[in-house]
Formats: sequence, C-alpha cells, structure tokens
Amino acid sequence: MAMEGIAKNGLPIARRCVYNQGMKVIRRHDWRVSTSEAREIQKELAGEVSRTGSITSPRLIAGVDISVNRWAKTGTAAVVVLGYPGLEIVETKVVTDRIELPYIPGLLSFREAPLILAACEELKVTPDLMLVDGQGIAHPRRLGLASHLGLFLDIPTIGCAKSRLCGTFDLPPRLKGGRTPLLLNGEQVGTVLRTRTGVKPLFVSPGHLCDQIGAVRLTLAATTRYRLPEPTRLAHQLVTKARLAM
Repeated sequence: MAMEGIAKNGLPIARRCVYNQGMKVIRRHDWRVSTSEAREIQKELAGEVSRTGSITSPRLIAGVDISVNRWAKTGTAAVVVLGYPGLEIVETKVVTDRIELPYIPGLLSFREAPLILAACEELKVTPDLMLVDGQGIAHPRRLGLASHLGLFLDIPTIGCAKSRLCGTFDLPPRLKGGRTPLLLNGEQVGTVLRTRTGVKPLFVSPGHLCDQIGAVRLTLAATTRYRLPEPTRLAHQLVTKARLAM
C-alpha cells in the first residue's frame, strides 16, 4: 500500500510502506497485581532481558511516549513509526484510556505499559526498533519501561530517559556525542549522553535485544537538531496535542 504527502509537522510521509497484520503483543503476565507481585515479576523478567544484539540497518524506528492526567485518571499513549534513515513518518497511533494505578517509583511500567501496548497493537506495521521515553536496564531491578516493553513486543528497545532513576555518573563533555557511563553497584547500566551541544544529557540504556554501544549509536542516529531523538520527540508532540484537546 502506498502512502504519500506531507504531515502537519512538516515532515514528509513515507511514500511506500508494506503493511502487515499488525504488531503482535506477547502476554507475559497480568497487569492487575499487587506491589509485591509486581516487584517479583520484574525480578523474574529481568533474567530474560537480552543485553546483546546488533541492529545494523533498521528500516522502521518507532518512538513511544505517554501523558497521564492524574486528576481525571486517564492517560494518552502515542507511538510514531519513522522510516530510517530518512526519519519520515510512516504511521502514528494515539490511544486514550483510564489509568487506575498510582505512580509508584520503580513500577512505572505497570502504570504506563498497558496503554502503550494498546497503541502498538493498533499499528499496521512492525518496527525494527523502538525508542522509549523511559529507562531500559538502568533500573533497580534491571527492568525499566523499555525493557518491559521489549519483552512484550519481542523487538529491540532502547530507553532514552530525560532524567536519572538510579545510578551514579560524571557529567559528560558538552559537545554532542559526549558520554560517560551510568553506574549502579559497579555495573554499567546505561550511558549519560549529550545529544546536542550544551544541553542537558539523556540517560540512554539498553532495553531488550540491544547492547550499550548500539543503544548510543542508534539514539544519536535518530537525533536531529533537538535534544530528544526524533521518534520520541514526535510521540511527545502527539500526546501533548491530544491532552490539550481533551
């Protein structure tokens, strides 16, 4: 099926896209669990996360983001799929629904992942890689949102968080591409990365089926002139627009 035109944000839409039967989600567990059960699930699934994988030439890169209205107890999740390396829009999906679980540090994926996965299930294409506005293995139990989503979607994922959840680090050099390791109990769980000269760094960590080097390389490859990689930046724009329209 061919697609062509210009998106509202000025980016060109992909001219050719082969649709499949939609993105598949592997139901690994129920989301309605107690706090103690959630932590045990994280510990168990962390052992299944793959920290290896070389993604050399992805065709489609997705970005996901979510915005939660804690007063209305609703959330809006967006997934944006871009062609690579041109970063042209191929497909977008936005889903809004109720979110009952309160924010609990370290258990963010139990609050946000169900809605993100619902948006992913609406896709007609399957991305080769997903960038997530959240943590990968840079998590106390090594299972942040990006890692959790990777296990449910069975695709490589990378956490591109705007803030640190855990670990220690030195500030990276100010130039774009400057980096320092993010350490947790002596183990490197991520990279503190400058995606733009002179701006705050991102906290990049492998989610699933990706290594540290690949996570940094692909994050930089998907970043244009902004601080955020283009897939997650556009997903953020979509959820912000949807929230303001409500």
